[in-house]
Amino acid sequence: MATTTKTPTKMQTKASTKTSATDAKAKEAPTSAKAPVKEGQKEKAKSGAAKNLQDLFEDGLKDIFWAEKELLKALPKMEKNATSERLKKAITQHIQETEMHVQRLEQCFESMGQKAKAEKCDAMAGLIEEGKSIMEETEQGPVRDAGIIAAAQKVEHYEIATYGTLAAFAKVLELEKALKLLLQTLKEEKKCDELLTSLADTNLNSKAE
Repeated sequence: MATTTKTPTKMQTKASTKTSATDAKAKEAPTSAKAPVKEGQKEKAKSGAAKNLQDLFEDGLKDIFWAEKELLKALPKMEKNATSERLKKAITQHIQETEMHVQRLEQCFESMGQKAKAEKCDAMAGLIEEGKSIMEETEQGPVRDAGIIAAAQKVEHYEIATYGTLAAFAKVLELEKALKLLLQTLKEEKKCDELLTSLADTNLNSKAE
């Protein structure tokens, strides 16, 4: 009996080609790809991660030390772009205060027998970049002034939260000198925020309307 050879149909050929392509992609896929993080899964600590409150406190000091030094570069740009004389004066005053804040942080490190070290603060870097964008996206005058105040207050609120937290850590760790220095700066940051609020309320925002 003669053997009959069946010719594959177009549908079978197409399906076979699709399967082969899928198999090829599977082989090419990197085996080292990370699996998706499951909901509620705990983050794995990085090398050198804080092991106790002292470590967390020191990490926080390094972050805010970097932040204050970067602010010394950003604040003069804000002052230059401001139109309101009262706003320009407030920024100039805060530049002087920020210089003192840097010195106090250096003293905090010294009180623990350490050399001051700065580590990039992603939060402050983002806030400074946002302030720059606001100035680029507003016309000079009352509108830009209002934007500068908004950006500056976001910075102040972050600093208030940071100094408040570090002061609480210092109290628990019984670092009396560091605590005193941090509370001094916290008081000044709060005053600056209040001043910016008063500037916005005293007709500046309504001029930008």
